Amino acid sequence: MKTFIGMGHGNDIEAVRQATKGLTDPKMILFMAPYDNVKSVAKLINEIYPDAQSIGTIGTKFVNGKIDDKSIMVLGFFDDTKASCGVITEISKCPVLSVAQINKKMAQVEAKQDDTVCIEYCTGSEEMLVTTFNSCLGKKKIPLIGGTVFGVPDGKNAVVAYNGRVYEDACVYAFVKNLTGKVRVYKENIYENNSEKAHFATKVDVSRKALIELDGKPAASVYSNEIGIPDNKIIDNVLINPMGRVVGDKVFISSMMKLEKDGVLVNYKRINKNDCIYFLSLGDYDEIERNTREQIKHDMGKISLVLSVDCIYRYLLYNDKNYISTYAKDMAELGAHVGVVGGGEQYNNQHVNQTMVCAVFE
Repeated sequence: MKTFIGMGHGNDIEAVRQATKGLTDPKMILFMAPYDNVKSVAKLINEIYPDAQSIGTIGTKFVNGKIDDKSIMVLGFFDDTKASCGVITEISKCPVLSVAQINKKMAQVEAKQDDTVCIEYCTGSEEMLVTTFNSCLGKKKIPLIGGTVFGVPDGKNAVVAYNGRVYEDACVYAFVKNLTGKVRVYKENIYENNSEKAHFATKVDVSRKALIELDGKPAASVYSNEIGIPDNKIIDNVLINPMGRVVGDKVFISSMMKLEKDGVLVNYKRINKNDCIYFLSLGDYDEIERNTREQIKHDMGKISLVLSVDCIYRYLLYNDKNYISTYAKDMAELGAHVGVVGGGEQYNNQHVNQTMVCAVFE
C-alpha cells in the first residue's frame, strides 16, 4: 500500500506547502496540527486537494521515529486504498442517530474484516461513540481504533476536522480498505494484574465517571489500603498503579483523574456498577514493547504503515523514564509510523486509558 508522509513548519501557508510537497492526487488525507493552526490548515488542505476526503486532529505526534508538537503532519492515501470519511456532530447528545450514515460509509468501501479498519478521532463522549460504532461495525467484525483529542489550551474547546472545516463536540472517522493486503489492529497494555484480590464496584455515578464505593467501602480507602499509600497520593500514583476493569477475559485500564471528598474517585473511563476491578502494576515496558513489535512482525508481511494512538499518561511515563525517544525509534523500525498522543483510546468496542492502540497495514 502506497502512502505519503509530509511534515511542515512555519506559518500555516508555508507549513502546508512543505508538508504537501510531492503529494499528488491523494484519495484521502489524514493530518495532525497544533490546536492554534488546525482550522487554517484544514481549510488550506481542502483548497489544495478539493477532490480528496480529509480528516484531522490535534496533539503531539510520532512521525517516523521523531516526536513533534509544533509542526503539521500530512498522511496521504492513494488509489490502492478505498476510503470513506465522515463526521458525527453533537456526540454528547445522541451519536446513535448517525448509525445510518456510518453504515453507508462502511458500504461504500465494501468493508471486510481482514482488509478494512475504521479510524476515528473525537472530542469526548467516548463510551456512547464506541457503542454506536460497534452497533455497525460489529456485524461485519470491522476493527476500530481511535483517540480522544488532547492538547487543547485552557479555556478552549476541543476540535476535530473534516473536509476543510473544524467541529466541536464531534467525531471524525474514516473507513480505510487496503486493496493490496491485510489490516490488523493491536492493543498494548504495559500494566500487569499481579493481585489476587478482585474488587467490585458497589456504588458509582456513571454520569460523572465516578467510582464511589468498592466492596461497600469508599473507593479511595480500598485503593490506599491495598497499594499502601495515603489517599492524597492516589492521583499521583496513576502512572504506576492504575485500575483495571475486567471485561470477559480481558482487562481494560481506567485511569484515576480526581479524588473527591468521602473517598470518591473520578476516572477518565466509566466504571459501571458490579464491574470487577483490579489494581494494576507497571510491568517491564521495554520487554512488553518488544513483544508487541515481534507479534506484529509475525502477523504481517511487508508493513506499509503503522497508525497509532498513545495515551498521554504513557507519554508522561516514558518521558519521565527517559524512554520516549527509544519508543519512538522502535516503533519506526516496523515501517512508516504516524501516531498521536491522545487523552483516551478507542479499541473495537471499548474506550480505554493508558494504552497504545494501532492499525497496521500490509
